[in-house]
Amino acid sequence: MRYNDDWEYILADESREQDPVSKAQRTVSELLEWAICFLIAYILYLFINYFVGTISGVRQKSMYPTVVQGEEVVIQRPTIFKKDLNYGDIITFEAPNESLYTDYDNFEKTSELAIYSEHTGFDWFCYNFMGIGKTNYIKRVIGLPGDHIVISDDGYVYRNGQKLEEPYLNDGITNKDENKYVDLIVPEDSVYVLGDNRLESKDSRYFGCIPESKITGYVLFRIWPFSRFGGID
Repeated sequence: MRYNDDWEYILADESREQDPVSKAQRTVSELLEWAICFLIAYILYLFINYFVGTISGVRQKSMYPTVVQGEEVVIQRPTIFKKDLNYGDIITFEAPNESLYTDYDNFEKTSELAIYSEHTGFDWFCYNFMGIGKTNYIKRVIGLPGDHIVISDDGYVYRNGQKLEEPYLNDGITNKDENKYVDLIVPEDSVYVLGDNRLESKDSRYFGCIPESKITGYVLFRIWPFSRFGGID
């Protein structure tokens, strides 16, 4: 506390120091600074997530036991780092419009490609850039353009007439659903994908081949749990 013979001066000075208008202005200014920092950070996150890569949690069990539900993996985006795909690569891709496949008995197959809804304008930005309403699947690449993929009655997958050896499968069984995509030639610029948990996976058997333009990432390695940290085969 300050002492001064001029009590009137002291009271006036303390009144200025505790001016409620000045305190309110400082509070608003600080909040505005925090809001701008948050906005910049969010924009940087969106750019990194869309163009470079991200860390994503697996919320599906279709890749068990290779990737277990609840694990965290590092995903590289093809937006900048586009690469040629190989057999066995694990990728993420935009989920097809499953509502078009719910009544499969009355569904007329006109293409070997999965069907997607169109997004344009601001809806495209929210859906693709911000991920609002967007679902991604994680699967393994089994067929590349031009490959003849057949799932036979014995539960095995054949590529160009050769039975695949798939040590990553838990039980080695690939169920064959009638009247679905189990005997086809993979179209140009697309891939045929299957989950490792074949009995509980919606994949190319169900909705057809995935256009390369719908691939959203390449799964690089697992970071969580630490006991399983490392590459994914």
